[in-house]
Amino acid sequence: VKNNKSAKPGGKGSQPLVIAKTAAEEQRLKLERLMRNPDKPAAIPDRQKEWNPRAPPEFVRDVMGSSAGAGSGEFHVYRHLRRREYQRQDFLDKMSVKQSKEQAYLNKVEQNQREAEERTAKRRKKREKRKQKKLMAKKAKTNQQNGDEADDDAEVPSFVMGRK
Repeated sequence: VKNNKSAKPGGKGSQPLVIAKTAAEEQRLKLERLMRNPDKPAAIPDRQKEWNPRAPPEFVRDVMGSSAGAGSGEFHVYRHLRRREYQRQDFLDKMSVKQSKEQAYLNKVEQNQREAEERTAKRRKKREKRKQKKLMAKKAKTNQQNGDEADDDAEVPSFVMGRK
């Protein structure tokens, strides 16, 4: 009797160690591991927060940039501050574009809803008008039949065309 070293002492046999060579294999192995025990809840990570730039500095002291008289490290400080400011401005521009697109979308949705309501109201009015005409025609027909019956004893048909 051979002793299986890959089996756990708890009784359940564990899966052999498989090293994924590609990203697809790695994904497949992760899915297989999750599907082994479907009752166990899977952890779904939260969405990453949107990157936000740091606020611009209140006061930058003694930054001379690349001009003459600056120390050897001052230009690097200036360059870093400039890069951060450009990133911040870029971020603000992107946010304003995003907000304007979102606002345009919301306006379009609202306009579509208004137009749909107008069409619905127009069709509802048309239906009501047809219903009223039908009702008036029915009343006129019953009045006419009642008036005819009073004049002469003509035989009334047992059915009327168009009635349900």
